[in-house]
Amino acid sequence: QVQLVESGGGLVQAGGSLRLSCAASGTIFSISTMGWYRQAPGKQRELVATITRGGTTNYADSVKGRFTTSRDNAKNTVYLQMNSLNAADTGVYYCNINPPPGPRSWGQGTQVTVSS
Repeated sequence: QVQLVESGGGLVQAGGSLRLSCAASGTIFSISTMGWYRQAPGKQRELVATITRGGTTNYADSVKGRFTTSRDNAKNTVYLQMNSLNAADTGVYYCNINPPPGPRSWGQGTQVTVSS
């Protein structure tokens, strides 16, 4: 089972940038498509970006052109570079295998708060 630890969140002004990191344990990481998810207050968790083990990426329309995900398989780490942040990007950000293997697979997430 993969264990996931997200970091890099914080408080940022609208228009600013943050870089999130997700460290994963377990050999399954290097063969898995990874996803970044976020949960805004009062809303369901949504998928915002994915990256295959070969580096092919995909993004939700709401973040396309502003967010970039990458991975370092040697370090078992996936990243999310977030630029031009706005208030709608506020939420708790998680990484996980895509699709998630189960409800117990989630880490603690990292809080991103964008002030307008």
